[in-house]
Amino acid sequence: MHAQFLQQAIDLAIKNVHTGNGGPFGAVICQDNKVIAACSNIVTCSNDPTAHAEITAIRTACKHLNNFQLTDCTLYSSCEPCPMCLGAIYWARLEQVYFACNHLDAAQAGFDDSFIYNEIAVAPEKRTINMQHLEIRNVHEIT
Repeated sequence: MHAQFLQQAIDLAIKNVHTGNGGPFGAVICQDNKVIAACSNIVTCSNDPTAHAEITAIRTACKHLNNFQLTDCTLYSSCEPCPMCLGAIYWARLEQVYFACNHLDAAQAGFDDSFIYNEIAVAPEKRTINMQHLEIRNVHEIT
């Protein structure tokens, strides 16, 4: 079954290349061996940099289940999830992930996210995007 669902994700990615709706990425989420979300990358057609296939599939699956946790679900992705998608996968608490291409394959195709992995390890004030921590008196009231 895993190969079949992974092939669906790959087919979504291939179709997306031909239609020009977004990048060459597809994702499928299953629960009890049934597809509950099947999505492609729609970054360029939606002008949304967060609209990766995995993110849109997580959003769709969560709406379908009316729950922000996907603890008994499996994600199948045409490519190894990027750092943003990896974060979403952990926040959604997916049970497992299967992917086809890895991040090196994505980099060869022009989708290199290694700079993001590198930035995570850098102190916020030393990242390439200026980030500054400001002490605000009552900020602790929100937590």
